[in-house]
Amino acid sequence: MSNHPELTRPEQSSSSVAPSAAVQTLFSYPQIRKLALFTGLLVLCFSKPLYDLIRFAVRSDLFSHVLLIPFISAYLVWLKRDSLRPGAPMSRGAAFGWAAAGLAVLIGYWLGARSGIIAGRLDYLAWTTFSFVLFFIGVCFWCLDRATLSAVAFPLGFLLFSAPFPHFMVHAIETFLQYTSALCAHLFFSLSGMSFIREGLMFQLPGIHLEVAPECSGIHSTLVLFISSLVAGQLFLRSFTARTLLALAVIPLGILRNAFRIWTIGELCVHISPDMIESPIHTRGGPLFFALSLIPLALFLIWLRNRSK
Repeated sequence: MSNHPELTRPEQSSSSVAPSAAVQTLFSYPQIRKLALFTGLLVLCFSKPLYDLIRFAVRSDLFSHVLLIPFISAYLVWLKRDSLRPGAPMSRGAAFGWAAAGLAVLIGYWLGARSGIIAGRLDYLAWTTFSFVLFFIGVCFWCLDRATLSAVAFPLGFLLFSAPFPHFMVHAIETFLQYTSALCAHLFFSLSGMSFIREGLMFQLPGIHLEVAPECSGIHSTLVLFISSLVAGQLFLRSFTARTLLALAVIPLGILRNAFRIWTIGELCVHISPDMIESPIHTRGGPLFFALSLIPLALFLIWLRNRSK
């Protein structure tokens, strides 16, 4: 039994407690204070790569979202604050396991960098940030009990998205989205009766030549959509199956969205003017098509939510 005070007074409901009072009460637990201390030391140890990550993310088109991930995780933990009653820490062996994994990632990156297998700023930030998250999870296992860890399992796992993908993973995802989007766009052009010739990622349309380049893969919007589906599933769905289905639905949805964009641009170039390839719908139309893809995702979320009631 813990001798620490409860988060609410008997005469108050948990919803009426001021946020500052809830924070002060939560930090009255020695486990939370220890977690804050160890986290500060960990941030200090990784201060150089974390600073480099912030500078990189601010200028990145693909990984600008990583700066939001820790705040989203913190908010998800905050939603569970009334149920957090930290007790005796669980087995320290698990904490050493996570720390060992973080150390192994650092050693693997160092060996890869020395041998030339791993090179470039993206890989440096990807592996060092991934190592930092693994160490942080180890710190949580060192300081917190099993019930608390179970309550914050999703926010902890969600922190993995704060690490940018290494170069090989970015290339693999881009290639997958390029070829699947081209295949789906092929179907759209066929259904619309368009006369065309396709060779891999190349489309020869009447009066215009289109190529599904890596910049046209839609990797950023698909990644953001996937992350959004994970958060939405956690907030609005109860079953693991429903959450998994919502997240998996992003893959075909992202392919269809990108293929629809390719088809739209192709149709505009053929029926209006080849100059439409330089129009805002091509150069800056990503947010529009991303917003359109949110509609079927939201409808699917509502269907899953109603089905699970």
